[in-house]
Amino acid sequence: MNVSTPLTVADFDYDLPVELIAQVPAATRRASRLLHINEQGASADLVFTDLPALLRPNDLLVFNDTRVIKARLFGQKTTGGKVEVLIERITEENLALAHVRSSKSPVTGSQLRLADAVDVTVLGRADDLFILKFEQPVLEVLERYGAMPLPPYITHTPDAQDDQRYQTVYARAPGAVAAPTAGLHFDQAMLDQLIHLGVSTAFVTLHVGAGTFQPVRVDRLSEHIMHAEWYTVPEATTQAIAHARTLGGRVIAVGTTSVRALESAAKAQLEAAPEQQAEPDQAFALTPHAGDTRLFITPGYRYQVVDAMVTNFHLPQSTLLMLVAAMIGLDTMKAAYAHAIAERYRFFSYGDAMFLERNHTL
Repeated sequence: MNVSTPLTVADFDYDLPVELIAQVPAATRRASRLLHINEQGASADLVFTDLPALLRPNDLLVFNDTRVIKARLFGQKTTGGKVEVLIERITEENLALAHVRSSKSPVTGSQLRLADAVDVTVLGRADDLFILKFEQPVLEVLERYGAMPLPPYITHTPDAQDDQRYQTVYARAPGAVAAPTAGLHFDQAMLDQLIHLGVSTAFVTLHVGAGTFQPVRVDRLSEHIMHAEWYTVPEATTQAIAHARTLGGRVIAVGTTSVRALESAAKAQLEAAPEQQAEPDQAFALTPHAGDTRLFITPGYRYQVVDAMVTNFHLPQSTLLMLVAAMIGLDTMKAAYAHAIAERYRFFSYGDAMFLERNHTL
């Protein structure tokens, strides 16, 4: 498809048999399947333990070290009506932005009683979110009373297995309300194996928001406004990228969130100094950055930092599917997803993985 033609949501739709939506994780983290798409768009059916064989010495894997918080709380309004709260972002120790579901929206100044233990005051609205003030530190409340915020397509009630498996083994910085799911396939033994093979690792942080599950609600992609997510790309990571480039290694993002963090930092850098734009055959010299991002990556986007990525299979019409299409091409993405469905891969957060090498001709 010619990307000069305006893209629409329909270009990113596909029919998925409901039984292919993974409801529970694989028996072990590394037990998933792996679909490999190379630079030319050719595919290979592998298993996740084959990933090290696809990597090269001096490659750099960049992980998102955000930690999923137990962001879902249940309670009542003072009127007695039931309420469900999903924390979207903790803004201060005792303040948070949240989605609130109830028969009638709570009004400013009203109180919510959550988990029959915690009183929360509604301070107002910020677009579609409610500003909530807690009497105790928000993180402490969530850790004690909250539930793991499993995606809407996972139908069971979160349990102890979810508390462990819907979290990466390297999760460090609490703040996400959805897991960076590509990282769920890695266990410590594989991380150690990669280092032994000469593959380096580095970390960014992007606190994944609930908007990651939302479909694009406008027909033309150019009219879509992304939800904001906070990220940081530290100096240690930019140094690791520069070092990998010097040695001829690739920058491989683990997950779409790592992609967005790295490319958001590049975008912020270019906006501040457009003359730093690298030629197609030159490496972009990334510098540290932190802030909110609304970066929306669609076909035609020119990647500045990322050469390849590990990712899961994404929802139809989602911004994450569009990011994948920007990396390997729209037609290749469609063919890969059709192949995965035909071969009965498991989809979404607890599903199987892909290793995608960027098509540099796009």
